[in-house]
Amino acid sequence: MNLQQIRYFIAICKEKNFTRAARSCRVTQPSLTSAIQRLEREVGGDLFVRSSPIQLSLLGKELRPLFLRMSQVAERARRVAAKHATARHLPPRLRTSGSVEHRL
Repeated sequence: MNLQQIRYFIAICKEKNFTRAARSCRVTQPSLTSAIQRLEREVGGDLFVRSSPIQLSLLGKELRPLFLRMSQVAERARRVAAKHATARHLPPRLRTSGSVEHRL
């Protein structure tokens, strides 16, 4: 399981259509479908009921909040990493560790 597959899952939930989800993720529909099929094999069942519009399966409904949380945590980790990468380029006197000492 990887974050890209989870991102695709979330896009399908939002768009309720594989083609539109692929477009919003800027990938081809076959690439998105393959990634979802790999994810389904890994979790041991179908995540979607392939109808029009797409609906979540029982497994998909149960995993959706977990996948959303994983995506949010990954985004937060990216922001923290970006903040630290930016801080490395500051002059030493402007860098801070996690806390700031106040001296009067």
